[in-house]
Amino acid sequence: MTSVVDPAPALPRLGFEWTSGPEFADVISREWLVTNGRGGYASGTVAGCNTRRYHGLFIPSLPRLGRTVLLARLGEQAQVAGHVYQLNTEEHGDGHVLQDGASVLRSFHLDGLIPVWEYALGPARLRRKLMMVHGENTLFVAWEHVSGPEVHLRLRPFPVARLHDRPIPDGPYEPIVRLQGQRVEMQAMADAPAMRMRLHASCAMPFVALSQTSRRLLYRTERARGYDHTEIQQSPGYFECSVGPGELLSLAVTTEDWWVLDRDPRQTFALELERERKLLGRAPAEARAGVPARLALAADQFIIDPMRPADDAWARSIGQDARSVIAGYHWFTDWGRDTMISLEGLTLCTTRPREAAAILRTFQHYVRDGLIPNYFPDGESEGVYHTADATLWYFHAVDRYLECTQDEELLRDVFPTLASIVEHHLRGTRFHIGVDPADGLLRQGQDGYQLTWMDAKVDGWVVTPRCGKAVEINALWFNALRLMATWAERLGKDPTPYMGAAERVYGSFNKRFWNPAAGCLFDVVEGESGRDDPAIRPNQIFAISLRHPVLRRERWEAVLEVVHRELVTPVGLRSLAPGHADYKANYDGDLRARDAAYHQGTVWGWLIGHYIDATLKVNPDIKAARALLAGLEHHLEHAGLGQISEIFDATEPYRPRGCIAQAWSVAEALRVFLKTHVT
Repeated sequence: MTSVVDPAPALPRLGFEWTSGPEFADVISREWLVTNGRGGYASGTVAGCNTRRYHGLFIPSLPRLGRTVLLARLGEQAQVAGHVYQLNTEEHGDGHVLQDGASVLRSFHLDGLIPVWEYALGPARLRRKLMMVHGENTLFVAWEHVSGPEVHLRLRPFPVARLHDRPIPDGPYEPIVRLQGQRVEMQAMADAPAMRMRLHASCAMPFVALSQTSRRLLYRTERARGYDHTEIQQSPGYFECSVGPGELLSLAVTTEDWWVLDRDPRQTFALELERERKLLGRAPAEARAGVPARLALAADQFIIDPMRPADDAWARSIGQDARSVIAGYHWFTDWGRDTMISLEGLTLCTTRPREAAAILRTFQHYVRDGLIPNYFPDGESEGVYHTADATLWYFHAVDRYLECTQDEELLRDVFPTLASIVEHHLRGTRFHIGVDPADGLLRQGQDGYQLTWMDAKVDGWVVTPRCGKAVEINALWFNALRLMATWAERLGKDPTPYMGAAERVYGSFNKRFWNPAAGCLFDVVEGESGRDDPAIRPNQIFAISLRHPVLRRERWEAVLEVVHRELVTPVGLRSLAPGHADYKANYDGDLRARDAAYHQGTVWGWLIGHYIDATLKVNPDIKAARALLAGLEHHLEHAGLGQISEIFDATEPYRPRGCIAQAWSVAEALRVFLKTHVT
């Protein structure tokens, strides 16, 4: 894939305007996300009201801790011509909602990836924006005077100290403040990580050490999800300053060295916008405008330096960067399966082959007993390996990379690892993952473990165990064997063992997986108690969509007809057909209720990519394929703005659920948007 670099393409804009303030329900349901390329982030609602324990202005990824909420929010009060205005909003545990900030909001937009608010404060207009410095745990929040009289601001930070996915502490914090001239160091409590702050302004900018304890704050989304959902916060004081016509006031926050706070705020914002323009400038021409450009920027938010010391050591030894992929915001870390499925869309479709190679080498380094990690726990260096399909998706990712780059060096380097993976699968490896010598098909399953991508588990209950021979596992296994045969020949090695194994899988698959009663494929054969599972699920599309389809050609139309009739929605594919006894139309309620629906009907956006691949093999109607993406295009203006959610309810109105930003949802949408591009 090649592209001509445009030095300064226009950044896509996504925004809303209101003449007299928005409906509160509209702005509290839309969320923004800012990331820093190290796993850290800032996030909240357009309304300025935190609705999740994961919301906060500064959530860096810290060594040995992982992502930690350090600055939950700012109390922002503006005084103009004797009138006082609140810019923030709050929802309290007693049901009271402070909507002042939303009432004065007149516009919100994403300038590239930077969120920007504009407020009407009587005769004055004030613009607010924020960003995180790429590659650093540093935040800049800026207030720019747009028009009208001088605005006097009081900015009150509320420091906290909690891992972003852990229970909320019961009771207020006890902040500690150290003043060093214009510099302020703040901790939520004695043993908490320190935040360093500096205010950039043209006026005097005192920090007033007058503490304030919040009312009990309510996080409505956490309440709906059955988690801890209230928090009391304490602020140790506030900054005061005035901003006049044309002036910019900025608060910088970091866990890095003091000197990083000395940057000029205007230049810092300008450099981030330039970085984003360069990302688009290196992308293919068709990805530099419109929805593909928005998705190309969204893709950048998932690619990270995992900041694991062990990664740094081996990466330096081979002159390679360590890179990985955050599976989803807010709560996922880097997952092997999601990374390999996402690699093409996130990196190759955005012309970032260096990052693609770094990701492949990073996961190669962590192969154990023929498996890549299922995921890396937050703040830890070793992966967890209970996955049957992530390793097989690694072959797919290598294939997509090689087609794009023709990187023979990487192929030579990874081929021994790939050959070892195949050998481990042939002999059998962890979690009873191994080839059945009777038919050459790959089987998996161990009590208490969820090994396929349908991996919901709660209180020891594996919702969809799918033990046995799963349809997508064997489609991926066949694809991997055929790829190995091609690569062996390319490297001057003997391809015969791989071709022989692949031919056996092909024969056994088409004999065992075809379900004549339904006109499609069994989801699992030889499952629990030796039974075949006729549940209609989307897993069968991979038998057609992959580079080397394992399903006989004459059966493709029948499978796609069933999938289209039972599973296709405007935002992706259902995980189970309506009418099945276990089908759940909505993903809501507490954790157990949600996990019971997670793969039992809930729609997954990422599946639309492979469905389009499969349909185009049967009917190369590009316009019809592009029409399948209209729902996801509309979705960019809802939930996580500029992003694509993890999942959706299975029936209208297909409410977005789960993560507000999911790597494989974005990656696959971008990939097929480009694939169905019409000039």
